[in-house]
Amino acid sequence: MAHIKDLRERPAGYTGTKPYWARYRDPLGAEHGKTFRTLREARHWLAENEVAKGRGDWVDPLAGKITFETFAEQWRAVQVHRPSTAGQVESHFRTKVYPALGSRPLATIRPSHIQALVKALSIELAPSTVETIYRHVSAVFKAATRDRLIARTPCDGITLPKADRDHKVVPLELDQVLAVAELVPDRYRAAVLLAAGTGLRQGEVLGLTVDRVDFLRRQVKVDRQMVTPPGPGAPGFGPPKTKASYRTVPLPDATGLELARHLREFPPGEGGLIFTAPDGRPMRRQRMAEVWRKAADAAGLPPKTGFHATRHFYASALIQFGESVKVVQSRLGHASAIETLDTYGHLWPDSEDRTRAAIDSLFGDSGGQARGAVGE
Repeated sequence: MAHIKDLRERPAGYTGTKPYWARYRDPLGAEHGKTFRTLREARHWLAENEVAKGRGDWVDPLAGKITFETFAEQWRAVQVHRPSTAGQVESHFRTKVYPALGSRPLATIRPSHIQALVKALSIELAPSTVETIYRHVSAVFKAATRDRLIARTPCDGITLPKADRDHKVVPLELDQVLAVAELVPDRYRAAVLLAAGTGLRQGEVLGLTVDRVDFLRRQVKVDRQMVTPPGPGAPGFGPPKTKASYRTVPLPDATGLELARHLREFPPGEGGLIFTAPDGRPMRRQRMAEVWRKAADAAGLPPKTGFHATRHFYASALIQFGESVKVVQSRLGHASAIETLDTYGHLWPDSEDRTRAAIDSLFGDSGGQARGAVGE
């Protein structure tokens, strides 16, 4: 039963300066108390907690003392994340979030702290990366509210940096792709040409095994990728990026010949892997990125042009030769045509002349009669 005790008579042992002691029992029967300067404050505090108990959203005031880092690590441990996502979250939290929020108790973190974090991140990172980090931080606080550690999340009403909607993909030219292929070590030349000739992602290229290549039907089956875990752990197979990433891609003759040449010079490694480190073990993504970056810089490619640029080259080639949005979506393993159009819509050729011709052909002679009527 909630009640307030008047301490103005200074009972034995009491040395405080706040004369009103309010107490109540939580839903589990444990007692909580707090002293106040005025009777009104004490009554208000009791009323708030009794209402919260009645609504079923009472929060233990001691629970919010757990630090953000402690709870975030507990949260990470139980998430059903893909290995690549788990590694990304671990890295982002360790290097970007914990230095700012890690030591703060959950209950003391305010929206202003979250906004300050977003502002600091936006100075050095792309808007999309800031949004990704914020989304995971927000998920931690939502979990904390569900566990009744805090009453509400501080992530409401946060303003995120806006992505540059005017930025458009500028695909590499063929001579740029070939230049990089010539400049990488010979054991990775075919990896560059395979990516440019099939649109496979870097992880899909590094996870490709001989049994997934059908030279007779000229097809490549994509049903897994090579995933590099955070830290010193060895790379291993993982599922593709999305459900739509499970696909079979046509293997161009030129790319197939390059793969055959590669396999003659560099026999498959562990598990039949086509592209491996020199010791035959799986290739780490970071190592492949370094190989690409060194060759791309030597070839004079624009700064920050990564391995993913081969995928843009492949998409632009399909568009140039008249493939539809649905075909490009399917080949790239995009989840929707909207994603394909958002990324590559500007590459489809302007069709104003074809539009005019199509409508004129439909109207036929009636179109001419209509023009004559207007002239009259």
